[in-house]
Amino acid sequence: MKRNKSAYLSLPYIIFMVVFTLIPLGVVAYYALTDPATGEFTLDNLMHLSEFLPVLGQSVLYSLVSAVICLILGYPVAYYIAHRGKTAQKILYMLIMLPMCMSFLLRTLAWVGLLQDTGIINNFLDWIGIGRLQLIRTPAAVVLGMVYNYLPYMILPLYSIIVKIDNRLIEAAEDLGCTPAQTFLRVALPLSVPGILSGMTMVFVPAVSTFYISLKLGGPDTVLIGDIIERQFKQANNPNLGAALSLLLMVLVFLCTGLMNRFGGDEEGVVV
Repeated sequence: MKRNKSAYLSLPYIIFMVVFTLIPLGVVAYYALTDPATGEFTLDNLMHLSEFLPVLGQSVLYSLVSAVICLILGYPVAYYIAHRGKTAQKILYMLIMLPMCMSFLLRTLAWVGLLQDTGIINNFLDWIGIGRLQLIRTPAAVVLGMVYNYLPYMILPLYSIIVKIDNRLIEAAEDLGCTPAQTFLRVALPLSVPGILSGMTMVFVPAVSTFYISLKLGGPDTVLIGDIIERQFKQANNPNLGAALSLLLMVLVFLCTGLMNRFGGDEEGVVV
């Protein structure tokens, strides 16, 4: 009887997953494996994927660099928040979440206004005598946009793990003669590995598939796989090839998620 009740309770979730996950994936797979003219089964779209491997490699590189920078910036912030009082944690947590309440497009356009040739930063540099610099339409601008937009995705999972670390472990390490640096490297950092892997995945996955950031902040040399997919649907009028590229991207995302689940460990294991 209890099993039947559990099945009924899970029914809305199953319906949601089928309608909004499995069916869209099936549609993408259908277009990726069919000919755009005849609708017949073909592998031609998949055969063309090798032409876009350099772009995919560049997308992966930019995403990894952005994830590493987010980790370097986000870990100290998460560690600081996790070791504040309850009230301070709530306030700081809200401040981290606050930029995410603003539209992703507006946040990116704000950086366009800051970095463009006649933008605020270049006007200031010109005013102090340094001169205007090429800040926009560069790989650094694309990485900057990714880091700015996805940094909260790194901080939040790190915070959720670090705050669960039992302080008695830290105190035990200190009582055994560990310096603060040794305590961090040998106790806090290893216990926060699940949060690091989760944060890296949560930054890498949206970054590798982004296209708006590279469109607004990048140039001709910063084309990402998301840009190619968008062009196939909007400009080249070839949704089948776009679907094949999307399928390739989904496989990459599934691999990253699988690796995170494989090596991330149990988050509850950090509490003693």
